[in-house]
Amino acid sequence: MADNARAKKLADLIREVVAQKLQRGIKDPRLGSHVTITDTRVTGDLREATVFYTVYGDDEDRASAAAGLESAKGILRSAVGAAAGTKFTPTLAFVADALPENAKTIEDLLDKARASDAKVREVSSGAQYAGEADPYRKPGDDEDDEGTAAE
Repeated sequence: MADNARAKKLADLIREVVAQKLQRGIKDPRLGSHVTITDTRVTGDLREATVFYTVYGDDEDRASAAAGLESAKGILRSAVGAAAGTKFTPTLAFVADALPENAKTIEDLLDKARASDAKVREVSSGAQYAGEADPYRKPGDDEDDEGTAAE
C-alpha cells in the first residue's frame, strides 16, 4: 500500500493531466471550455482514481459532458499513464461535483433569511414595548410601592 503523500501527488498529477488534455488534446465538442476539473482522489493502493468535475450550463450540457468524458476515458487514462510513469495506471471514474448546486442552495437559504429579517425589521420599526421602556426596578421605585400598599 502506498503512503498518503504518494497518493496525493498522483492525484494532483492526474488532475493536471486530465485538465490539460481536455483543454488541448480532445476534440470532442461535448467537452468544450465549460468543463472544469475540480478535484481528484486516488485510493490507497493507487489503483482507482475519482475525478470530480463541474459543467457550467443546463442539465443537457451536464449530460452531454458526462457522455463525452466516458467516451474519452481511455485517451485520458493513456495520457495519465504516460505522465505518471507508474507500473499500473489507475482507472478513472468521473463524478459530477455537487459543490455548485450546494452553494446555490445555501445562497437561496441565505436570501430567504435576509428577506425574513427585513420583514421582521419592518414590522418592528414602529412597535412599542409591552410594558414600560425600562422594565427594571430602581431604588426609588421601592419606596413608592410601599407607600401605596400602606394606604
